Amino acid sequence: MLVLGRSQVEALLDVDSLIDALAPAMADLSAGRASVPDRVAALVSEREGFLAAMPGFLPSAGALMAKLVSLFPHNDGARLPTHQALIVAFDPDTGEPTALLDGTAITAARTGACSALSVRLLAREDATELAVLGTGVQARSHARAICRVRPIRRIRVAGRDPAKAAALAEELSAVLEGEVQAVSSYAEALDGADIAAATTHAVEPVIRRSWLTPGVHITSVGYNPAGREIDGATVAEALVCVESRQAVLAPFPAGSNDLLMPIRDGLITADHVHAELGELIAGSRPGRTAPDQITLYKSVGVTAQDAAATALVVAFARERSIGEEITLR
Repeated sequence: MLVLGRSQVEALLDVDSLIDALAPAMADLSAGRASVPDRVAALVSEREGFLAAMPGFLPSAGALMAKLVSLFPHNDGARLPTHQALIVAFDPDTGEPTALLDGTAITAARTGACSALSVRLLAREDATELAVLGTGVQARSHARAICRVRPIRRIRVAGRDPAKAAALAEELSAVLEGEVQAVSSYAEALDGADIAAATTHAVEPVIRRSWLTPGVHITSVGYNPAGREIDGATVAEALVCVESRQAVLAPFPAGSNDLLMPIRDGLITADHVHAELGELIAGSRPGRTAPDQITLYKSVGVTAQDAAATALVVAFARERSIGEEITLR
């Protein structure tokens, strides 16, 4: 069995390759070729955390794997990530375990990369201004990935802690082209933004319809069982796309309050979900139809993404003889 630590996984993850690999993975998912059950979770109520299990089989990548991922929102995010994970890969022909690797870096990278895929599919070609809402791991991942698919010239960062927003803006300025600045509010970050990346643990919406510019594409990956990132008015007006209708509309811990709450309140029905990313890729559903249309990609995370990323990392590791081989028997 090949064992890969976090620093090795991070070194092997190539964002451009991952964005490209996620397209056939999402197509497999929508066509029913991938086997991706809803995640199950053990709750740790006193810490508002949980440990989830996510198995999956992705034929296009020859990937059979399972991820164990914990979400403990009260971790500080810097010293100890809020999301931590392990992944085990198996031989799809024999079921033999073949690799054990850190999944924390993969979770961060695949989430941002799939949001970037949604940007490629749905955002205006001339989108140049990006709002990053949040200051954690996913904020970093999204800023870097989205800049790979659109010519971003200006990034505005906003979060609950102004010091963290300023620190993230300084960090991104060192690695990304264009102007990066911290701003004092979510509304200020969204003013004039062509793309908005919401990556928060918010209870109250950080994206509100009155703050949005016509034609904005929104990516939302935040999760909080007690709240949501996007207000109902935005969801009701937007062209809504998801990874999986089944996953996003499932009850806790799989689904998304950002859609379940507007359904509960009678603002939309389940049929308001326009398309899965895989349907856009296959051409069976249209994407953006007008420059001023608001588009929304709501992500809950699906194992097909982890499987695609795992297959890439393991293949690169074996090509480059990186990692340690161990025997379990």
